[in-house]
Amino acid sequence: MRALVTGCAGFIGSNLTDTLLAEGHEVVGIERFSNYYSRELKERNIANAREHPSFTLLEADIAEMEDFPEVDTVFHLSAQAGVRASWGKSFDVYTRDNIQATQRLLEHYKDTGLRKFVYSSTSSVYGDSELPFREDRLTRPISPYGVSKLAAENLCYLYWKNFGLPTAALRYFTVYGPRQRPDMGINRFANAVLKGDTITVYGDGEQTRDFTFVQDVVRANILAAESDVSGEAFNIAGGKRISVNDLIALIARTAGMDASVEYVGKEKGDAAHTLADASKAERMLGWRAEVGIEEGIQRSVEWFRGLL
Repeated sequence: MRALVTGCAGFIGSNLTDTLLAEGHEVVGIERFSNYYSRELKERNIANAREHPSFTLLEADIAEMEDFPEVDTVFHLSAQAGVRASWGKSFDVYTRDNIQATQRLLEHYKDTGLRKFVYSSTSSVYGDSELPFREDRLTRPISPYGVSKLAAENLCYLYWKNFGLPTAALRYFTVYGPRQRPDMGINRFANAVLKGDTITVYGDGEQTRDFTFVQDVVRANILAAESDVSGEAFNIAGGKRISVNDLIALIARTAGMDASVEYVGKEKGDAAHTLADASKAERMLGWRAEVGIEEGIQRSVEWFRGLL
């Protein structure tokens, strides 16, 4: 495989890049190094990849690129992330980075004989849908971020329908693990516990999430790329949910420390609960989550502790 990984220095993208290289594939990575979080963290994420002879890094902005590399597989992970930051004038960034950039990639690769275009979507496309979320349910996002990701997902479908470009969309449910972005919950909770700081929780902490370990997500990407299935969306999730309060207690117990929590007002755009039915991915891709929340938290806490 000669693969393009967009967002190759990000949380999921860097883990995917390392796995592809370890499996003997050639990887071209695109990374803009946006200021959403520090370049230092992203550089650390791809430090090993930079030393690999089969890795090429292109520092570029997809929305402004004129030429794209010749590859047979595209893993499109780059995006402007964050539900809470997507309101107001910031939405211009989300439309540019999540919708327009995706369209540029699809438009370029539609006539190149691409083997697969794997798009990283999100559970945020569902909003407050009935549990468990299934791919045949109505998608009704409740955040501008979710709207932008669903729009890009629909672009993938129409390029498959109209041009035969083999696409697959993976709807991730709260991915966590080593290299997780600093703004994400488990990163914030684990670091606060380990440092003895107070955790800020939006709402009462009884909201629940379906968490997915990053290496399970990496495996889903590779299986989707190797599959003959196109034009479909798949839930990629652990398949169980846990409340934020119980998650913090698990992190503290795993770390062998106490947790101090401060509760503040609920944020607009946050779904009350998420829980996926991931049976379609198991049936059509041969994928199912392998890392449970207890094991995943253990591995995550060890990772964060090693950075202190």
